[in-house]
Amino acid sequence: MLSFLIVNCNQMESSAKENPYKIPERPIITSVIDSVKYKNEIYRLDTLFNRLYKQNQFNANVLIAKGKDIIYQKSFGFAVKEKNKLLTDSSIFQLASVSKVITSIGILVLYEQGKLKLDKLVSDILPEFPYKQITVKHLLTHRSGLPNYTYFCCEYLKEDTKQLCNKDVCDLMAKHQPKQYHNQGTRFNYSNTNYALLALIIEKISGQTYSDFLSKELFIPLGMTNTHTLINLDFLSNNLTFGYTTNFKQIGNDRFDGVVGDKGIYTSTYDLFLLSAALYQHKLLRPATQALAYTPYSSENKLSNYGFGWRMKNMNDPNKEVFHNGWWHGYRTAFHRRLNDSLTIIVLSNTLNKSVYSTWRIYAAIDGPTAKSIEANKAEDE
Repeated sequence: MLSFLIVNCNQMESSAKENPYKIPERPIITSVIDSVKYKNEIYRLDTLFNRLYKQNQFNANVLIAKGKDIIYQKSFGFAVKEKNKLLTDSSIFQLASVSKVITSIGILVLYEQGKLKLDKLVSDILPEFPYKQITVKHLLTHRSGLPNYTYFCCEYLKEDTKQLCNKDVCDLMAKHQPKQYHNQGTRFNYSNTNYALLALIIEKISGQTYSDFLSKELFIPLGMTNTHTLINLDFLSNNLTFGYTTNFKQIGNDRFDGVVGDKGIYTSTYDLFLLSAALYQHKLLRPATQALAYTPYSSENKLSNYGFGWRMKNMNDPNKEVFHNGWWHGYRTAFHRRLNDSLTIIVLSNTLNKSVYSTWRIYAAIDGPTAKSIEANKAEDE
């Protein structure tokens, strides 16, 4: 029986040993764009993903692009295992923490519209918020010191508590005032609470729901027709996937799924490519605003860093990479962009295969299997 719970508010990872299921004889080829210009890259990419797939290490959709050109797009494996339904290029996945990229873009849209200042105190926007020195920028850069709501909420909730929404999280913080891990601005500490609050700020400033604001400002203008938040997701959609362990045990939702902003966006590889292309073409945010988003704000971190909703590597290198990965309820996702050549790498998986995060192998396939290419990209943040 499929166990996909509908939220109502406005796991352990299995061993990666041999899986007890029979994979399809061959993966579905969707719309690989065969190009003489990219024939070597296409060959190396196809070799890589087919090898991972045959080793039961990969159940995912992939899209690789340079600028506006898709050079590789392919589907591997199951969308809904119980029905033996295979993935297609229209399949939609829970983005998990890659949703933070979209939330940050929403905040920056309000910033460009002159409706929100990044140094604004959160308590000036959300009066019930009890931490009076934390700013919007602290939330964007994970420098607020706030604890993760998926931890502290458990201390204050009963086992049978209904699914939470963002306002519930803020109300619990106002009532119980869980202690900060550290003072705001002193260091980086990744916390989902920051982006749950940013979704509330989007609602308060725009006067719309988080879902409606993103649809109006991002999804509809960019043609992202397969993109939704969990709150307005069509659970009967033929494109919907389900999240699984590595041996295809389905993972259901829980009481935290009604909280969005830090997660909760569902989309396809193609829709996410449309977002990336719009950023490269400055159709969504001005170059100066994007430069703010791609600036490292945690000087204590030397090898990797965080901007506004983007992790980053090679900060001072021509091959600067901005990216985000995600992991939630069986979904593992990777959205990587190399700024100097407008490269986009998108891997969306509905099983807990760690290979999703090994994007250094994808860079090696694109650039050629050189030691420099491999070593420059081998360290991955999950």
